[in-house]
Amino acid sequence: MKKVFLTIAVLTFTTVAFAQATLKIGHINSQDLIQAMPENDSAQVKIEKVAKDLQDQFQTMQNEYGNKYKDFMSKRDSYSELIRQTKTSELQEIEQRIQQFQQTAEQELQSQRVSLYKPVIDKANKAIAEVAKSNGFTYILDLAQGGVIYYDEASTDISPLVKQKLGLPDRPKSAGTNPSIKK
Repeated sequence: MKKVFLTIAVLTFTTVAFAQATLKIGHINSQDLIQAMPENDSAQVKIEKVAKDLQDQFQTMQNEYGNKYKDFMSKRDSYSELIRQTKTSELQEIEQRIQQFQQTAEQELQSQRVSLYKPVIDKANKAIAEVAKSNGFTYILDLAQGGVIYYDEASTDISPLVKQKLGLPDRPKSAGTNPSIKK
């Protein structure tokens, strides 16, 4: 009986030790990887062109406002009340257009960044996942983001254990997946 118990204990210990030995964790700095990719340079050039075009248009609008404001200030005493009100309203409309353009331009620039960098990031993540899978890595940690960007299905989710340790209720997993984690 003691021999059977001892054999089971040794097998259990060996199995646990083997399972722990197969855990393979790697890391990468995705920012360095992305900056080294030629597609990054192309995206950056396009972003800079869009930014310059938007800045040029903004400057044109600012110049228009500045010229009209100077003209108004130099002639305002000679204007009738009606013309003064009309010119003031015109200047306010130009200010509003400038503010609206500035907000829209920021959104446009951000949208362009996302659309131009998404294929670069997707390509990098795909390569990371392929290298991780082919080399038997269980986890790949991203030093630039501080998050896990690949995990193997054989890995164990310790979230329930951590929640238990913190005294938090263990909620069932949502139907969706975390888009920042690539399988």
